[in-house]
Amino acid sequence: MEVVIAPGPELAGIAASAIDALLRARPSAVVGLATGSSPLAVYDELVRRHDEEGLSFAQARAFMLDEYVGLPADHPERYRNVIEKEIASRVDFADGAVQGPDGNAEDLIAACAAYEDAIAAAGGVDLQILGIGTDGHVAFNEPGSSLASRTRIKTLTRQTREDNARFFGDDVSQVPTHCLTQGLATIMSARHLVLLAQGRGKAEAVHQLVEGPVSAMWPGTVLQHHPHVTVLVDDAAASRLQLADYYRETYALKPAWQGL
Repeated sequence: MEVVIAPGPELAGIAASAIDALLRARPSAVVGLATGSSPLAVYDELVRRHDEEGLSFAQARAFMLDEYVGLPADHPERYRNVIEKEIASRVDFADGAVQGPDGNAEDLIAACAAYEDAIAAAGGVDLQILGIGTDGHVAFNEPGSSLASRTRIKTLTRQTREDNARFFGDDVSQVPTHCLTQGLATIMSARHLVLLAQGRGKAEAVHQLVEGPVSAMWPGTVLQHHPHVTVLVDDAAASRLQLADYYRETYALKPAWQGL
């Protein structure tokens, strides 16, 4: 696990550079897209590179991490609509290239299985963007989630719904209680994981993620078992890291040719 501690505005550029390098080397790569606040600046930077530097998504495919259950198809907070607004419609993805789990399917269990099959049929995800919740959840894998889980239905914790209420007019009652989410084992199947976290509110989750014991109580800690994880954090999110100085030194001494 590589930990990069940098000023907040630099983190998006680092993550975008990893996707940029991947797509220029292999235009048909598969990218994993996340929602929430953490990746928004990354998407803005990718759009800039698309508009100004010729970065193309025309041959690429993308898969979303999760989706709320039961939100109307036109709801602005339906994750498919969020991804469309923030990145998909702003670059040159081909029609149908961006897929997400169907939170309005009649048979949600079958929809989860179909989504797993679609990811496998695409050859798996090459680079997955992630955030982390204040309670350590990754995607919507809440505390107590199986570390071997695959795409499935989950009940959201009160903490997650309160954290997400800001997207629903600060009314927690409007936040759905259920979701479809890629499981931890699904996420771990991606070849490169890039996780972003900013702010002191994420400091404990980042500490557990990087330096704590692997535990279902902090689902993100399973990433310690992945061979290629990049954790991008600002000083506030890194404030609980015991080895913060070492992580800073390691990144400062990293050869430029090594990349992420």
